[in-house]
Amino acid sequence: MGNFWRLFISVIIAFSLTFLTLSAHSAPVLITQIKASDFLQLGVDKMRRGNYQEAIENFNQTIELEKDFAVAYSDRCLAYLQLQDYHQAIADCTQAINFAPDDSEAYLNRGLAHYRQGDYLAAIVDHNRAIALKPSDFRAYYNRGLARAGDGKDSEAILDFNLALTQIPQITSLLLADIYNDRGLAHFILQDTQAAMLDFNLAIRLNANDYRAYFNRGCACGRNRDDFGAVRDFSQVITLNPSNAQAYVNRGIARYRLGYHLDAMSDLQKASEYFENQGERVAYKKTLDLLKNLRQEISSVTEIALL
Repeated sequence: MGNFWRLFISVIIAFSLTFLTLSAHSAPVLITQIKASDFLQLGVDKMRRGNYQEAIENFNQTIELEKDFAVAYSDRCLAYLQLQDYHQAIADCTQAINFAPDDSEAYLNRGLAHYRQGDYLAAIVDHNRAIALKPSDFRAYYNRGLARAGDGKDSEAILDFNLALTQIPQITSLLLADIYNDRGLAHFILQDTQAAMLDFNLAIRLNANDYRAYFNRGCACGRNRDDFGAVRDFSQVITLNPSNAQAYVNRGIARYRLGYHLDAMSDLQKASEYFENQGERVAYKKTLDLLKNLRQEISSVTEIALL
């Protein structure tokens, strides 16, 4: 929808029998008319640029003009989602559903808000409704899979990820990578490391810059006692996301198993510094305890070797 600005110039001219004069009320007057849909488009444009608070102001203006504009509530919900105001996001999507009960987008967005609040059952209910309204939307299956995984139902989550893969356009490789990564994580939790590795490999092939897939594959390598593979993957995580403290911890453990004790302690020291800077007090303390234990073990081994 475009933005239409209409200018109306009103000029009142008074005529006399002998001369032409311009009335005192003849100054040009600008009259602009902007519709609710225009404010909506302004908000959408600002959301695309990441100006979520400004977008919300435009959606507010839309709703002031049309109280029952369902799309405005649904779009404002998306803006609140980006600002992590999940309570308001849920309220907006609920209002959108009240005005447009068959709007699958509103259910999809509200389900996402419930998911981010940790209310996985409510998220699943909303995604069920979204799927019933629009069975071809891969997002609903994918999001329901995430909610089911969050609720500990990893087998059901895998089924949803499979359904998402059957619906998703194949040209969207980054989204495909996300689905393979999350399906791999579900396989990993279910102890099917082989299937997990296949999915993580696919995710990395589709998106070589997503550190999450490398991290997850590193964990799978660690479970398989492939410490060289774990070091390789956690090193790639650190390259892509240098402040990832947990990657330093995991690489440190893998290096310790391989006998690279000094490198292992260096990784743990680095991890503790990042945890401290990020305010992760519990992880910071646990990492320091682990570092202390490793130093004691190394010291003990050294003393035995010297006897």
